[in-house]
Amino acid sequence: MKRIIAGAWRLIRGPLQWRVLWLANSKYMVGVTGVVRDSEGRVLLLRHRLWPEGRQWGLPTGYAKAGEDFRDTVAREVREETGLDVEAGEVVHLKSGYKLRVEVAYAAKLVGGSLNIDSFEVLEARWVWPTDLPPGLQEAHRLLIQGGLHD
Repeated sequence: MKRIIAGAWRLIRGPLQWRVLWLANSKYMVGVTGVVRDSEGRVLLLRHRLWPEGRQWGLPTGYAKAGEDFRDTVAREVREETGLDVEAGEVVHLKSGYKLRVEVAYAAKLVGGSLNIDSFEVLEARWVWPTDLPPGLQEAHRLLIQGGLHD
């Protein structure tokens, strides 16, 4: 049976192989977070309108679009939510296994733009020192900022 499957696989080639793989495997949403720092070392925090009351402070976060490079997701989400331009660097966190979601976080640095929040998603934006984080900050984001989130 394995030989038949292998032979059929070799015959279908290219786009059809990709379609079969897509149909046969799980589909995931990818949540992308940016740990954005300015030149002074402060971290960008947002008070998210749509997050649970009392736990609304967090890092810029959003979902990747199909085919989007995750570094570009960070830049897009920050620009959409704040008007700021950032450059994503290294991956600081990667986790799978939560239902059909994968989470990835990048260190990012401010490179330009002017703060102009999207009031539909964000109530407030603030640059804070890592030693002066506000109450109501998502615990996972606190750990990302402090460099202590481990899988």
